[in-house]
Amino acid sequence: MIRIFNHYVHRAAVRSMLFDMSLLLVVAIGVLTLQAGSFGQAAPLVGTHVVSFAAFLFLVSSVSGLYESTAAGSLSLARSCARALMVLVVTLPLAYAIFGLLPDSFANPQLVQFTVMAGVAAMIMRRVYVSHASNAPRTRTRILIFGAGQPAQIVGNTLKSADPNASIVGFVPGPNETEPTVPAGQLLSSRGSLSETAAHLNVDEIVVALTERRAGSMPLRQLLDCKLAGVKVYDLNTHFEKTLGQIRIDYLNAGWLIFGDGFNQGALRTFVKRVFDIISATVLIVLSAPLMAITAVLIKAESRGPVFYRQERVGLNGSTFMVTKFRSMRTDAEKDGKPRWAQANDSRVTRVGAVIRRVRIDELPQLFNVLKGEMSLVGPRPERPFFVQELTQQIPFYAVRHSVKPGVTGWAQVRYHYGATVEDSQEKLQYDLYYVKNHTLFLDLVVLMETVGVVLTGKGAR
Repeated sequence: MIRIFNHYVHRAAVRSMLFDMSLLLVVAIGVLTLQAGSFGQAAPLVGTHVVSFAAFLFLVSSVSGLYESTAAGSLSLARSCARALMVLVVTLPLAYAIFGLLPDSFANPQLVQFTVMAGVAAMIMRRVYVSHASNAPRTRTRILIFGAGQPAQIVGNTLKSADPNASIVGFVPGPNETEPTVPAGQLLSSRGSLSETAAHLNVDEIVVALTERRAGSMPLRQLLDCKLAGVKVYDLNTHFEKTLGQIRIDYLNAGWLIFGDGFNQGALRTFVKRVFDIISATVLIVLSAPLMAITAVLIKAESRGPVFYRQERVGLNGSTFMVTKFRSMRTDAEKDGKPRWAQANDSRVTRVGAVIRRVRIDELPQLFNVLKGEMSLVGPRPERPFFVQELTQQIPFYAVRHSVKPGVTGWAQVRYHYGATVEDSQEKLQYDLYYVKNHTLFLDLVVLMETVGVVLTGKGAR
């Protein structure tokens, strides 16, 4: 994993992005240079046209999920080809439009077709290959798991399912672990000290996943020797943070939150986020105004009642505000006054409501909450006070998510399906804690790109 602006990204994804963009640029530059006669004459066109096309192609590829890990997403070859085809269908018309702006001397239709088709087709073939070809052993990270109990087994499972670059060399039981739950065939025999075992197996990383960490269970000196020898050593919480993009609360303690990095809510970060929110919300309101007008007419035509639905939610530092959404349920949805979780295929949802929920149109009025400063474009989803009180009592660290403004979309929303139980809320909290700890403008952009993909696929709709 590579950490970019506090956010962990798979090495394979970064390599694929760089390769795809470089390939496209090289093909386009080469063809333009041949047409112009020299690179000097082609260079200005590269800056004004090819780079913009490459950037758009990268956005479309990211949104369509071409850079998702196969191990994490379990995409079939057919689905990868379908996504690649979608990229081609979306980007080709734009490519002709962009290259159509070239001077007449460069706007040869055959040239444009060759450049775009060669670049895009090569990129797509590379993506399909990267998504499904096995990683070469030399590019994988060799990981030793120190522990043999249930935590170690969970670590092994997450690495196998979420990190295609991970190669687990085995498990080393801790000093006090006499009844391992890890299969015997995966346990390693001791080769002296832990540092000697790591050196013999050429280990890159060690994940400490001991069942207990009392005196005598944690060989601190040996772990320090491993770190001094260049082996990265991670605890359980850091492992889950970088591998799954979440902070697991079942192994979390307050000390890790207090003394670890992150959770920086400085004035500069707050200012940058606010400026980004205002600009983005304004642009989105202008672009979506016709869609919102049509939605309002359809809601009014289908059933009696208000177009908008206002409800009290908990925001920054526990303060409450009234969130605004398009009404998607019947007006008597909670006629008994008792709050209820929204369920999948909820019978209270109207026909228009089912559609606008699936494509998230019902959330658009919250952009006005963003302009008012009550919400942010990206952040933990705001919850109702009734549920917040209940969840705060049942889930540790739940109140931490209120240290930042709630968002129209969030890291938990693009990582986890829609939740309607306390257990779902606990799962989503683990992603919210990751966001609160590591949020930057870069992570906000990642969430927004993934949100577009969620909207297009209808994933998580309820």
